[in-house]
Amino acid sequence: MTKTTIPYEEFAYPGSTGCPGCGANLVMRYLLKALGERTILSIPACCWAVMPGYWPSHCLKVPLLYTAFEATGAAISGLRAALDVKGVEDVTVVGFAGDGGTVDIGLQAMSGAAERRTDVIYVMYDNEAYMNTGIQRSGSTPWGAWTTTTPVGTNHGFKHESKKDIMSIMQAHGIPYAATVSVAHPEDFVKKAAKAKSIKGFRFIHAMSPCPPGWRMNPMHTVEVARLAVDTHMFPLYEIEHGKVRITRKGKGLPVSEYLKAQGRFSHLTAPEVSAIQKAVDESWKLLLAKEASGT
Repeated sequence: MTKTTIPYEEFAYPGSTGCPGCGANLVMRYLLKALGERTILSIPACCWAVMPGYWPSHCLKVPLLYTAFEATGAAISGLRAALDVKGVEDVTVVGFAGDGGTVDIGLQAMSGAAERRTDVIYVMYDNEAYMNTGIQRSGSTPWGAWTTTTPVGTNHGFKHESKKDIMSIMQAHGIPYAATVSVAHPEDFVKKAAKAKSIKGFRFIHAMSPCPPGWRMNPMHTVEVARLAVDTHMFPLYEIEHGKVRITRKGKGLPVSEYLKAQGRFSHLTAPEVSAIQKAVDESWKLLLAKEASGT
């Protein structure tokens, strides 16, 4: 049997109503493998608000609280406070939200929980748009991407604003741990989630979550596209522990065009536009390397 560091026990069962090839299904699966059964999830409006299935059936082996779109940070703060009053210390409280419910609508509540040093884990599964409501652009949608609210061929055209750097935002809060993870690298994912569980205070996990319908790609290629994101430095894998940056997988340094051409949402880009993305990615990667070298 092949040796692996990934626990065999499953806490996310078959029966999700997610789309074929949904990256968010894998994010939930690997997360719960790392955190275990003594976990409580709070999920706002997002794809995962409907993916567990129709009542009374569900596909998760852990308790789940649904909350309003903007309130994940407040909900997990309340759950943690209630458990503390009851003297329950062995339960991990997790906010599990999409990018829209994190970098946009839920940012204020999450920021409050981080500022208060609330002992919770916040997971953002990042499919880079409001996918559950029709592929509208979010603050996490990358420059150049097509969405239904940034349609190609109009006067405004594709998205012309950069993706929010949520990791830097969370680092600025002075939290003890933040990490990026990818479904293409499950052992790195599980190791970081387990580390987050072992640390007290507010912890943040940014999980890349490819969305076949929204990214206009073949559902069979979810893991391949996620791997290309790492290998092109579009989505670097690193962690920030007590302010110190450490890159956990440097990738192959492939051209960003390899990642972009695998998705229809970027098919309209011209060669100069792809070059502009490559330049921005190269600059961001150099900055991340400098942060690692300086220990900040």
